[in-house]
Amino acid sequence: MKHSLFLKPLCTLLTGALIVTMMISCGNQKTKQKVELPINSANLDTLVKPGDNFYEYANGGWLKSNPIPADKSRYGAFDEVDEANTTQLRGIMEDAAADKTATPGSIKQKIGDFYTSGMDTAKIEKVGVTAIKAELDKIDALKTIADLQKQVAYNHSVGMPGLFYFYASQDEKNSTNMIAQLHQGGLGLPDRDYYVSDDARSKEIRTAYQKHLVNSFKLLGYSETDAAKNAETVAKIETELAKASSTRLALRDPVANYNKTDLAGLKKLAPDFDWSLYFTDLGLTQTKDINVGQPKFLTAMAKLTKSVPIEDWKIYLKWNLVRTASSSLSSAFEKEHFAFYGTVLSGIKEMKPRWKRVVSETSGSLGEAVGQLYVEKYFPATSKTRMITLVGNLKAALNERIQNLTWMSEATKKEAEIKLEKINVKVGYPDKWIDYSPVAISKDSYFVNVMNANHFAFKRDLDKIGKPIDRTEWGMTPQTVNAYYNPNMNEIVFPAGILQPPFFYANGDDAVNYGAIGVVIGHEMTHGFDDQGRMYDKDGNLKDWWTKVDADNFKKQTQVLIDQYSSIKVLNDLTVDGKLTIGENIADLGGGNVSYTAFQKALAGKDMNEKIDGFTLSQRFFLSYAQVWRNNIRDKGLMRSLKEDVHSPGVARVNGIVYNIPAFYTAFNIQPTDKLYKPVDKRASIW
Repeated sequence: MKHSLFLKPLCTLLTGALIVTMMISCGNQKTKQKVELPINSANLDTLVKPGDNFYEYANGGWLKSNPIPADKSRYGAFDEVDEANTTQLRGIMEDAAADKTATPGSIKQKIGDFYTSGMDTAKIEKVGVTAIKAELDKIDALKTIADLQKQVAYNHSVGMPGLFYFYASQDEKNSTNMIAQLHQGGLGLPDRDYYVSDDARSKEIRTAYQKHLVNSFKLLGYSETDAAKNAETVAKIETELAKASSTRLALRDPVANYNKTDLAGLKKLAPDFDWSLYFTDLGLTQTKDINVGQPKFLTAMAKLTKSVPIEDWKIYLKWNLVRTASSSLSSAFEKEHFAFYGTVLSGIKEMKPRWKRVVSETSGSLGEAVGQLYVEKYFPATSKTRMITLVGNLKAALNERIQNLTWMSEATKKEAEIKLEKINVKVGYPDKWIDYSPVAISKDSYFVNVMNANHFAFKRDLDKIGKPIDRTEWGMTPQTVNAYYNPNMNEIVFPAGILQPPFFYANGDDAVNYGAIGVVIGHEMTHGFDDQGRMYDKDGNLKDWWTKVDADNFKKQTQVLIDQYSSIKVLNDLTVDGKLTIGENIADLGGGNVSYTAFQKALAGKDMNEKIDGFTLSQRFFLSYAQVWRNNIRDKGLMRSLKEDVHSPGVARVNGIVYNIPAFYTAFNIQPTDKLYKPVDKRASIW
């Protein structure tokens, strides 16, 4: 369970006085790129009072002048950086593809050939559905339930979903060991509520999904009548799986989702599935410890394998194949997949250009191979050095705030201090890179390249089971525009991709850096002490180290934040789910408070009222924070986010936080008559 700064359940990720345009070399082309300087007054809307709506005050100008591109569901600061990174990655991949001297088997050869195979649309269109004929034939050959279970094992080994998820992860209560993990899955829609809820939006999505299923089966060659029958079959199976699935809120409870057993216990829990056969086909011999995340789901899933006819399972498996492979097949499959998952679910009007889609697939499939070339070219060592200093300052600030807490006992404070001290920090890129030599990549088939990369990743994951953890490993690639905290490792990780404006300015003033990347650092640190992270000890074990009184006090403090966010309307009458987003909201609030404390220390008595470009240092801190979360988002994308995302929308991540921070009131002279003013006794204060 990793807590990232920004989740990507949709299609995207999550300045200054002057925007300078310069020409940068990118592969074989020249591309204009914006280089932003901190706090551009044109991005503000000064007709809005800071006390009435700080998000609009800080970002209103930018929001009006930056409409959402047709190929996105949302567009904001994360997307700006991600777009620049994507262009840089394109240059790296095109250079690799053009390098005739690349040694066979080298990462350059693999990256170049992978990218080339994805851009060879003439071949992909010519091959069409025959690219997956061998996979379809395997499914057609199934005759028994045992065949089905063997096929599920094969599908999992090559990255195709179905029925459930199987992977390796740390033992929640013995974090030094890697064990097998089983987790609910098998759904084509992104959340179980879409299948079982009766609200208008869920019904609309189910209707569109049924149409999408029909169209997908027609692309496989089925008649309209048979395609409709197949769609009903898939919907029926997935609805049964959804009914047995836990809600997203329930999935946030690490205690409820820790149910360790062994092979015998697993067979007893779900006797209708041949687990010995499944593990044997995967080549897994180590099955001593297995965590079953959602036992009720696994029992129901296993029963379904026996009660549903094998012919229906073939249809379900074919759908999972098409759903997974669409992005590497001909344009007809790609367009149909996008029409539902892009347009219906998220409101996106156009597909991204082909090169962007292939860059994303290449970067995802050969992550650290691409990362090596990326950091060589775009990540200066000085950025890593300054980040390490910032992290040290933030740690000291959080420690000070813990010591000053009035609601926590000395005994628990001591444990918190020890845990904070042990947080490991990773910046930029791994010290040890993944070896991609076993992955077979050629120019022949884009689909096969994707399958081979998936198989490599799965086998590499499987090989960890039963072995000690590797603390050098990263959970994100260097080129990722994000950051995360891993409670089992008790570590915070900041990839090179996010260490650029508007998050991090290598030569920027402290105010903007503490307001942006400083809050990001504080956010990830605070995850170690949010409603989930606090349940893990200094060594990453799921273990209660709190006194009961302190735990009760913590819940009282967090309830204030839950209530606040649950009342924030973001689209008509739709509000943020305060319970679902509480972990991220705690981290945002902690990040803001901790970073501001560290910022004050860094100034060492310097006048906070000193102005740069017309703003005091304190004002620049909060403006820098607000601009990180600026984004325009389509209504469908926002509705999807409110249901699926544990992160609050951008407007709530700003307004939901700053009006709880005392320093903000001083910086902008917020008065009780201002619309979003909170009385002192109504403000949330946790870390």
